[in-house]
Amino acid sequence: MFSSPGEIAFRIFNFPVYFYGIILAFSIFTGISCAYVLYKYFYERDKASNILDFAPYLIILGIAGARLYYCLVNYSYYLQSPIEIFFIRQGGQSIHGMIIAGILSLWIFSKIYKMSFLKLADVFLCATSLAQSIGRWGNFFNSEAFGTPTDLPWKLFISIAHRPYQYIDFQYFHPAFLYESILDLLIFIILLILFKNFSKKPGIIACTYLILYSFVRIFIENIRIDSALNVHGLPVAQIMSFILIIFASFCMAYLIFRKT
Repeated sequence: MFSSPGEIAFRIFNFPVYFYGIILAFSIFTGISCAYVLYKYFYERDKASNILDFAPYLIILGIAGARLYYCLVNYSYYLQSPIEIFFIRQGGQSIHGMIIAGILSLWIFSKIYKMSFLKLADVFLCATSLAQSIGRWGNFFNSEAFGTPTDLPWKLFISIAHRPYQYIDFQYFHPAFLYESILDLLIFIILLILFKNFSKKPGIIACTYLILYSFVRIFIENIRIDSALNVHGLPVAQIMSFILIIFASFCMAYLIFRKT
């Protein structure tokens, strides 16, 4: 059994610094560093430094996309409290929003810096799986992204303040954030192995990430009880995951069988 020590790591002049923000910053730094190393090793060594040039803009656009997507999914709440849209330190990010914003941003930067969009997508989506594995621990400190009640040895204690009303009498829940963190790390390892055989076919690794992560998210959403929004009984995250699986599968088939 384990539980969150709280959301605030420490204070600077009475200004709270949140664990979520610290972990998010570390995961982003790790992801960018990983993407740079992968691009330098597997693709164009002389252009790898461009990644460090546009990384700050990519980070800003990715975070903005993650936040915007989350707020749109939870629009009913943020229509009543619009100022809280900017309270990003308290959590409230969507990986699907980050992925969409990140891919669009990479396409723009590929044109500006005259780099291969597919190669950039490969290294950044592979690095994203590592960053996600780290970033999910931010959910732990925020007491969010947990699953159904359980009495397993690795059960997660959730305080009353963070429990959904219908589960108010339960204390221990599945640590869904931990399950996803482990699975994201496995995806990262798989993608690293694939680089050896598929780096000569840019785009395959990016599609593999989209497919594998989407299956992981579908599984996790079956456990989670704090999904942002449901549509006809299905969490929005599952719907988006199904869409990504179909899209990425078609893209992968095209990349594999196209004539070069």
